[in-house]
Amino acid sequence: MIGRLNHVAIAVPDLAAASAMYRDVLGAEVSEAVELPAHGVSVVFVALPNTKIELLHPLGEKSPIAAFLARNPSGGMHHVCYEVEDILAARDHLKATGARVLGDGEPKIGAHDKPVLFLHPKDFAGTLVEIEQV
Repeated sequence: MIGRLNHVAIAVPDLAAASAMYRDVLGAEVSEAVELPAHGVSVVFVALPNTKIELLHPLGEKSPIAAFLARNPSGGMHHVCYEVEDILAARDHLKATGARVLGDGEPKIGAHDKPVLFLHPKDFAGTLVEIEQV
């Protein structure tokens, strides 16, 4: 069921500084910032040969990333995203095995314009997991 690692998301308190660090210090290809009001975030994508890093910054006070940064002022890893072929089949399998799907259980369109779901971190060794249909 689980496919390749799509991205690792890192919440950052300063999107410009984090982008510059990945671009200037690590030599990575870094996208321009994209605002995603429906998700309450601004996002920068860092392209790597085998995956992506997604830098997340809150867009508004009600952003889930604002709450994360309130608990972790320096930022940190927010979630990992795995690809799945069929998100509904994956959801049904996960629920049947006891995993908790966050929200109403229906896929939303994510930052890559593809359906996504999030899984409860308590079911995955303390890690928030996103699944994305490819």
